[in-house]
Amino acid sequence: MSSKKPVVIYGVTGYTGRLVAEYCRELNIPFIAAGRNGASIKDVMSKVPGVETADYEVAEVKTHDVASLRALVKGSKVMLNMVGPFAKYGPEAVEACYEEGVHYTDTNGEQNWMIECDEKWGAKFAAKKLCLAPGMAQMYTTGEIAAQIALETPGLHTLDMLVLWKGFPTYASVQTIFSILTADFFYLENNQYVKWPDGAKADALVPGQHTTALVLPWGGTASPVWFKNDPRVSNCKVMGGVFAREVMDNVVAMNTMIDEKIKPLPKDQQQAELSKMAASVQAGMPPRENPRTNISVDSVWASGPLARKHVVIYGNQNYKQTGLLQAYFAFHLLQSEPKKVGFASGCQALGHRELLGVLQSFGLVQPPVVTLYN
Repeated sequence: MSSKKPVVIYGVTGYTGRLVAEYCRELNIPFIAAGRNGASIKDVMSKVPGVETADYEVAEVKTHDVASLRALVKGSKVMLNMVGPFAKYGPEAVEACYEEGVHYTDTNGEQNWMIECDEKWGAKFAAKKLCLAPGMAQMYTTGEIAAQIALETPGLHTLDMLVLWKGFPTYASVQTIFSILTADFFYLENNQYVKWPDGAKADALVPGQHTTALVLPWGGTASPVWFKNDPRVSNCKVMGGVFAREVMDNVVAMNTMIDEKIKPLPKDQQQAELSKMAASVQAGMPPRENPRTNISVDSVWASGPLARKHVVIYGNQNYKQTGLLQAYFAFHLLQSEPKKVGFASGCQALGHRELLGVLQSFGLVQPPVVTLYN
């Protein structure tokens, strides 16, 4: 495999992987389009808009193991990993990147995987001055941008975060969502992880509309992990979901059924049953996003003893936001050192104002709406 391409997109044939390739093309990033089936990769890449101007090559990885992935990333600088569920498939990719001296990011939504990356790999990556930034995706990074803007005001130490979007998750996202439904979810209280109670849910006030939305802890999300060692933050809770209440009602019902029927099963049977359930929910490829339909809202209330601040970012096309964030991670690290090495969020590694500017420049988010109360 060529060492001349500095970026590897692993899992390029999925919905998000295609978007990452599209934005790598727009940012003029040479890349390796990698996955299990070379013919499928070639077919997918042939449909990427403007592919004739992209500088890429195809790499087939027949076996998902450390040796094969080391061979894939050897000589490159950045891996953009789309192969999930990440708690299941991520360890081999992270180890391969560590051994070959490659920066790593993925799009995961699995809090247990985030904690594993932090506790098992963070210090090792830092020692090699490498960036380990799992979870660069709209569902987490755009909300963290809002949180970081809120924290620009000193003295605010509690984050109450809401993440909502309109659309339907992809096959891979649904598989990831279901894979973590038997795991414990945590929020941050006094800098310690506290388990969400089973069945936690809320009716949230949504900025910019009169109706409420049914929201869940959504796996705990990445933010409590990212902020656990931030000296400015003591408490962080995140809830989220999709705007469609009927979808969220179904999710609540499924959670109840999983608690009663799936959790008592042995671990290997749990994952098999959850995978079947996920496939029944979403087995195909969703249509390409439409900015008039697929919208997102990231809302953060930050508070302290003497002040309160509200930051809202309205956006569109959450999967395109994710694709751009992934591609920009590579674009930035090919030209500059990260602001933080080791385990880091996208904002900590690249800068939240920088990421906001990139999303705005591609028309994917509006300028933040900021209100300070003191």
